[in-house]
Amino acid sequence: AARRDFYWLRSFIAGGVAGCCAKTTTAPLDRVKILLQAHNHHYKHLGVFSTLCAVPKKEGYLGLYKGNGAMMIRIFPYGAIQFMAFDQYKKVIKKQLGISGHVHRLMAGSMAGITAVICTYPLDMVRVRLAFQVKGEHKYMGIIHAFKMIYTKEGGFSGFYRGLMPTVVGMAPYAGFSFFTFGTLKSIGLAQAPNLLGRPSLDNPDVLVLKTHVNLLCGGIAGAIAQTISYPLDVTRRRMQLGAVLPDSEKCLTMVQTLKYVYQEHGVRRGLYRGLSLNYIRCIPSQAVAFTTYELMKQFLHLN
Repeated sequence: AARRDFYWLRSFIAGGVAGCCAKTTTAPLDRVKILLQAHNHHYKHLGVFSTLCAVPKKEGYLGLYKGNGAMMIRIFPYGAIQFMAFDQYKKVIKKQLGISGHVHRLMAGSMAGITAVICTYPLDMVRVRLAFQVKGEHKYMGIIHAFKMIYTKEGGFSGFYRGLMPTVVGMAPYAGFSFFTFGTLKSIGLAQAPNLLGRPSLDNPDVLVLKTHVNLLCGGIAGAIAQTISYPLDVTRRRMQLGAVLPDSEKCLTMVQTLKYVYQEHGVRRGLYRGLSLNYIRCIPSQAVAFTTYELMKQFLHLN
C-alpha cells in the first residue's frame, strides 16, 4: 500500500525531472525562438544561426539562458502535471467511457497538456517577458519583480492569462498528437519487432520497453509532427503574452486578430511559421529527451 500511496508523487517527480532535463538541453534555442517570433528589434534582421551567434556577443553566454530560471520553476510542475495527468486521464477515459486503443491516448494527451498549461501559465508569461529583454534595456529585474509589474500594470490576475486561448487551442493538437504518435509508434514497434527495438524493463521484466535510441527517435518524430500542426498558434501566443512590450500590441488583443495581423504583416513563412526550422532543431531533441528521461525515471522509481 505504501508503494501505491507514493505512486502519484513518484510519477510527479519523474515527469518534473523529464521536463527539466529536456528544457535545459534546448534553453538557448528557446530564447532565440522568442526573440525571432516576436521580431525583437535588436535581432529582427537576423536568421536563426546568426541570432545564436549574436546573443553571446551582445549579452554574454549566459544571455542564451535568460529566462531559464523562470522556465525551470515552471517546467518542473508543468512536466510533472502533464505526465501524471496523462496516466490518470487515460485510466478514467478507459474506465468511464470504455474508449481504448489510440483514441484514448489522443484524448488523454490533449487533456493532460491543457491541465498542465492552465496550472503553470503565469510562470510561462513571466518567463517570456524575461527572455524577450535585451541587456541594457531591462524593464523587469527578475521573476518576482516581473510578477509584481504585470499584476499592478496589466489588470491583476487576468494580466497573467493573456494568450491562454491560442495556447489551449494549440495545446490540444500538440500534446494530443505528441502522446498519440509516441504511444502508437511504441506499441507498433514492440508488437512488430520486439527483439530488435525492445528490451525488458529494469524494474519489471514482464514489461517490454523501447531501447533508448528507439525511444529518442520515437519521441523526436512525435515532437516534429505535433509541432507542425500547432506552430502558428505558438507564434500567436508569444505575441499576445508580450502584449504591452510590443509596439503593435493593440492589434494583437484576441487570438483571431493576432493571427490575421501576423499573416497580413509578415505572411505565412516569415510570420505564422517564423522560427519553425529552429523549432524542429529545438523540439525534436527536447521531446526525445523528455520521453526518454520519463521512461528511465519510470524504471528508476518503479512505476512500471
